[in-house]
Amino acid sequence: MPKYFNPREEIHAHHGHLPHWRQEGTMYFITSRLADSMPQERLREWHQQRENWLRGHGISDITQLDSLSETERHEFHTVFTAKWHDWLDQGRGECHLRLTHLRELLIQRLFATQEHSCELDAWVIMPNHLHALVTPTGKTLGEVVRVWKGGSASDINKALNRTGALWQAEPYDHIVRSEAQTQHYRRYIAENPIKAGLKEGEYACGLAKVVWASAQAFKAHIDQINQQGR
Repeated sequence: MPKYFNPREEIHAHHGHLPHWRQEGTMYFITSRLADSMPQERLREWHQQRENWLRGHGISDITQLDSLSETERHEFHTVFTAKWHDWLDQGRGECHLRLTHLRELLIQRLFATQEHSCELDAWVIMPNHLHALVTPTGKTLGEVVRVWKGGSASDINKALNRTGALWQAEPYDHIVRSEAQTQHYRRYIAENPIKAGLKEGEYACGLAKVVWASAQAFKAHIDQINQQGR
């Protein structure tokens, strides 16, 4: 049974370009993208619009976001997080993860952490990014994600005979608040390849260690699970 965010329990927060909240034992929705997945001009546009929004709400930077009301924070994430994910789905960059043998290297790293470091729920590997629902167990969230990214970067760079950063350093993460949010993120993950117009063989998706042959079949399974959970 997933543990959800509890405002009465201890919270650890830190900030980079994005805010990050940590609470022990909770489930997270994670997005990690490849380093070349977002054009610099788009990044500058996004950061400028975000800064204008923050100033318009009386705060100077992202570290003060928690001082806003819940409604305002929800608006922030709806506007800027949604736009971020829409841009990712446009499939920019070299999209190394479109290739089956490279996706398999990442899948192996995801599954390896399931043994002793986390409980993996729904996940999808898109051509230039990864989404996953995960609950850290033996490790912190940061440690789990570093194994995914660091291990797969080493494997994929070796397979491509390349060097340099494969992944963007900072992931997006969100503490899941409720069963309804779990259902929302599972559905989002399952629908991501369909909405992006990807063909079978250009992505991989699954639940824990079970890999599904198609996003359509996976979505039907997720819809069934969600219906049972209501």
